[in-house]
Amino acid sequence: MTQEKRKKGPLQFLQFSAIGVANAGIDIGTLNLLLLLFHSDEKGLLLLYNTIAYTLAVANSYFWNARFTFQHSAKGSNRQRILFIVQGIVSLGVNNLVFMVSNTLMESFGVPNWLRYNIAKGLAMLLSFVASFFMIKYFVFKKPKKD
Repeated sequence: MTQEKRKKGPLQFLQFSAIGVANAGIDIGTLNLLLLLFHSDEKGLLLLYNTIAYTLAVANSYFWNARFTFQHSAKGSNRQRILFIVQGIVSLGVNNLVFMVSNTLMESFGVPNWLRYNIAKGLAMLLSFVASFFMIKYFVFKKPKKD
């Protein structure tokens, strides 16, 4: 493995993580704002709020990761945009599943709503973040092999 390849992996993950912090702020901030403005315990609305919050964070992720983290392999092609959308949908599925399952589990233990929603959101963000990084690195912005 070349020195450049060894540096690129950890650096990419660090850049992706820094952008991820901003995305987390957008994601959890949007969810909490929606809950504050339109409070609901109804699972369908919670799923909708989580989806809106995650979608805003993913849009931010695409913008910054294409310009910085994966700039050498991000070409802005239709193929990459479509693959990014596909990975975003898969990551949204992971996020929603973790959010709803962990929320339901904590509800059965009597954890208060606000705390439960935020812990569930944190777990969902963490797992979808890891899934998203590997899908983006190895699927969306995969550097073409040189012949």
